[in-house]
Amino acid sequence: MRLKSPESLIAESGADLEGHGLKRTMGLFQLVCFGVGAIVGTGIFVGLSDTVAEAGPAVLLSFVLAGITCVFTAFSFAELGGAIPVSGSSYSFAYATLGERVAFLVGWCLLLEYGVSVSAVAVGWSQYLNELLDSLFGWQLPAALSAGPSDGGVVNLPAVVVLLMAATLLVRGVRESARATAAMAVLKIGILVAFCAVAFTAFEDHNLTPFLANGVGGVTSGASLAFFSYIGFDAITTAGEEVKNPRRNIPVAIMICIGIVTLLYCAVAVAAIGALGADAVGNKPAALSLVVNDVTHSTVGGGIIAFGAVVAIASVVLAVMYGQTRILMSMSRDGLIPRVFERVSPRTSTPVRGTWIVAVVFAVPAAFSSLDAVVNLTTIGTLATMVAVNVAVVALRRSHPGLKRSFRVPLYPLSPVLGVAFCLYLIWGTGWTTWVQFAVFLAVGVLVYGGYGRKNSRLGATPRTGAAAGAPPEA
Repeated sequence: MRLKSPESLIAESGADLEGHGLKRTMGLFQLVCFGVGAIVGTGIFVGLSDTVAEAGPAVLLSFVLAGITCVFTAFSFAELGGAIPVSGSSYSFAYATLGERVAFLVGWCLLLEYGVSVSAVAVGWSQYLNELLDSLFGWQLPAALSAGPSDGGVVNLPAVVVLLMAATLLVRGVRESARATAAMAVLKIGILVAFCAVAFTAFEDHNLTPFLANGVGGVTSGASLAFFSYIGFDAITTAGEEVKNPRRNIPVAIMICIGIVTLLYCAVAVAAIGALGADAVGNKPAALSLVVNDVTHSTVGGGIIAFGAVVAIASVVLAVMYGQTRILMSMSRDGLIPRVFERVSPRTSTPVRGTWIVAVVFAVPAAFSSLDAVVNLTTIGTLATMVAVNVAVVALRRSHPGLKRSFRVPLYPLSPVLGVAFCLYLIWGTGWTTWVQFAVFLAVGVLVYGGYGRKNSRLGATPRTGAAAGAPPEA
């Protein structure tokens, strides 16, 4: 139950100055684009078809339910991000409120949200890259080189390539990464708006009936899948040490991102089903390209959508990998994982070694696994961290009522309680096989903490050792 005070987290990260060797280069617009870049990608371009297969026309309700879950939790992230503007996101929030052991397990779960999900996102990028190549040149990469063994291939080389490209850009500097993410975010929003404009020209009311074709259970299962489309909004808080005026900009950016994404997702889902019907969209790879090709009777529109998807998903890889490296940097700073992850290059002001380690490690599942294999596990890990964040808001209000907060959760304490309830409801919808997998994953995390983190924790070190450990790391 060792706690790290908010004041300590803020002081050591330089949250109101320059953060731990990092530079404050992101303004509000770049931060919003970074958030949109982290969210909009595989979940809507690839995962929409799976969500439609579960919920049918009521997929709209699934997206709304997932969005409501995110809104309540976003309030909690906004308050904590404004009060403790550091790079560790929910890991740091848990360390300040729920204790070191819980914080480590939250960081362990974030490996699912950020690390494993970036592998899944890279697999989705590979699918749309083949669609784009087919539209432009009439050929695709052979299955042996563009899919893992479970999908009939040998190795998914495009998925590995996009991870390595993202790592290359990230190590160059956060300013360059933020500019690239902003450009890609604007482009993919434009592509999705254009998709809606095309699809609504073929809208038919009867395609939305029967609305609850798969019942309430289908809506719940669909919401659990749809939640994957929202994963990444909390990545905004991982930029706490590289954002200008973080106490104001982090809460504002979170609220703007959730609003934009929810409206966009609902419009895309209604447009797609209204144009072709749920049966034609469900379980179809590259579903958005399929819709546009059918409506326009040409492959040109589908090629444009495929290009937008390639750009969109690449931006998610970039933003999510960024978030993962910053969380690992915070955990390393506390001694809970090896120190290599906290070392920041004095030339680029980025954790170069940690970034390359993340890219190489998660390139392995990207190369050999399928998207479906990790979606539910990633979702349940994310929901678990969100439960912790909602609880952390209540704990911090009680332990530090006078702490400076630039944003306060509305309808407190009802809002965080509802956030917990909605998260648990979506966890229920993932199914018992996912619960078992997640329980095993947590058990491994407990063993890792007991074997390494607890022994090397700087907070738990002796005064003499702790003083040394508290010194800034060498670059």
